[in-house]
Amino acid sequence: MSEPFTLRVFVPSGDPEGTRIVEKMNWTGRGYYVPRDDWENIRNRGELAGPGVYVLLGYEQDEIGNEVPVAYIGQTDSLRLRIDQHDKGKDFWENAMFFLSTNGGLNRAHITWLEWELMAQAVKAKRGRLENGLSHSEPTLSESEKADVRSFLNEMLRLMPVMGVHFFEPAKSIPVAPAASPIAKSVAVPEVVVVPAQPEGFQNAYLDQNAWWAIRIAAKHRDNLKWIAAYQVNPIGAVTHIAEIDHIEPFGDEGKFKLYFKGPATKLAKPIPYGNAPSGAMQGPRYCTKEAFDNAGSVADLVVSQ
Repeated sequence: MSEPFTLRVFVPSGDPEGTRIVEKMNWTGRGYYVPRDDWENIRNRGELAGPGVYVLLGYEQDEIGNEVPVAYIGQTDSLRLRIDQHDKGKDFWENAMFFLSTNGGLNRAHITWLEWELMAQAVKAKRGRLENGLSHSEPTLSESEKADVRSFLNEMLRLMPVMGVHFFEPAKSIPVAPAASPIAKSVAVPEVVVVPAQPEGFQNAYLDQNAWWAIRIAAKHRDNLKWIAAYQVNPIGAVTHIAEIDHIEPFGDEGKFKLYFKGPATKLAKPIPYGNAPSGAMQGPRYCTKEAFDNAGSVADLVVSQ
């Protein structure tokens, strides 16, 4: 079980949406979370003239039109100079994280290893796209140095979720619940999530990859979902396919999820048309029981529980 810990968060501007500087007792490091539009206000802090590791964070549209996280990881002898360069040369990033040593304990070999290990963890976590690929081998450190710098890294990783960054956390699969018992079936719980799908996303993700992602799922429904159905937007304007869910994983940093199917989606013998559903009814996910789905004559018949 993880040990409890206390952090001290300093907000130099007084704006909780601005720069946050995070420290932990008995740790020689310091973390910074800096919105890009606040960089000019904090860039002249003395400690930012020294070495450190940094992560630039932003978003981009993927092949089906969803926003997915993007990160660029680097190390430098001068955080100020390097972030100034990226402020002029890289467009994608919206926020940055910096990590430095408060006692000068990180040398070039240490920060190069930290950069390498963060890249490796980002690739493994699969939470988004890493703009700079893992292109070099592990830097050489002595056994004792590696132990020390890994301890520093572990503290960095503990701080990141507090700053709202989950890019380096391996996604934890959420298993799909087994078939309900006869007693449980007497309680109507949504088992189907119906998602609106644009033509490109429907083909490239739902059909070609047997998956759907960047979807928000209400916490009360995550343990019960077994099916995902696709509503194809106009001009089709109907629910046309359904797939059985294999498992669910967190996706990105914004409380969204990726659903993996057990196999290819099944085309409905009789599509469920929009019909007399209220305006805007399929702009976001809808939840219903499998029985309601099987008997639906139109989208309006899908029992919604938001």
